[in-house]
Amino acid sequence: MSVSETVVQQAVVEPQEKSVLRRLLARKLALFALVLIVVIVGAALFAPLVAPFDPNEQFFEGLTLEGAPLPPGAEFWLGTDLLGRDLLSRLIYGAQTSLIIGIVANGIAVAVGALVGILAGFFRGWVETILMRFTDLMMAFPALLLAITLAALFRPSLWIVAMVIAMVNWVQMARVVYTETRSLSEREFIVAERSMGAGTFRILFKHILPHLLSSIVVFGTLGISTTVLLEATLSYLGIGVQPPTPSWGNIIYENQTYFTSAPWLVFIPGIAIIALALGFNLMGDALREVLDPTQKGRH
Repeated sequence: MSVSETVVQQAVVEPQEKSVLRRLLARKLALFALVLIVVIVGAALFAPLVAPFDPNEQFFEGLTLEGAPLPPGAEFWLGTDLLGRDLLSRLIYGAQTSLIIGIVANGIAVAVGALVGILAGFFRGWVETILMRFTDLMMAFPALLLAITLAALFRPSLWIVAMVIAMVNWVQMARVVYTETRSLSEREFIVAERSMGAGTFRILFKHILPHLLSSIVVFGTLGISTTVLLEATLSYLGIGVQPPTPSWGNIIYENQTYFTSAPWLVFIPGIAIIALALGFNLMGDALREVLDPTQKGRH
């Protein structure tokens, strides 16, 4: 058998390139991240079935004789809070709040940032100048300080907090997309399309946007963890989601006075926030390596 025939046979028997999902599952950290995300999202989706109690129900037996929260036990697995409410139930329902804000706020931020970046990077001229100078102006303000200012101007609620977070988080997406769009618009195949009379929408949606999807997906995944952390920070400061609606941030805010006598009221919600942020960060890093082979091995 000739060498060429051997090469052909080897090429035939070699498996096809793995799908993105299979390549993700082949990575231990990505699999760990997926388990974390599935557990938290599953608990949030099925909260009425999973939570042992109503999150706002105050139990007379949920406090000690001195009026202090109960530690974790057989009836209340993660203990109770300062009002005698079941901490586990509030954490499960709080996951709904954190995920809703994380997905909605981050989705809006990604959409706005991608639109601004594409328009500025493709059209150039006065469009680029106006959009990117406005982006630079927004980036000049510290995100947390700007979010606190905006949240203080409006009456805090679930959707207001989501909008506030989206308003301060779109600038990073705009910068990333702008840089890539500007580079792509100067590539030979784009110049060739223009010379053949291709329209603006054809170039944008058929040639430029598909090349940006991997970056948008990765940034969107990583952005969920940032959004969840910012929501928790605003809620902890008392200008985020308002009680009695549970969120992981306001659970810590409400119970911080019991930090020394009932530390589980602070540590357990904190661990939940870290777990969710870690899951999306690890998944984002894995997606970046899978979708962009040039990132393989980089840290």
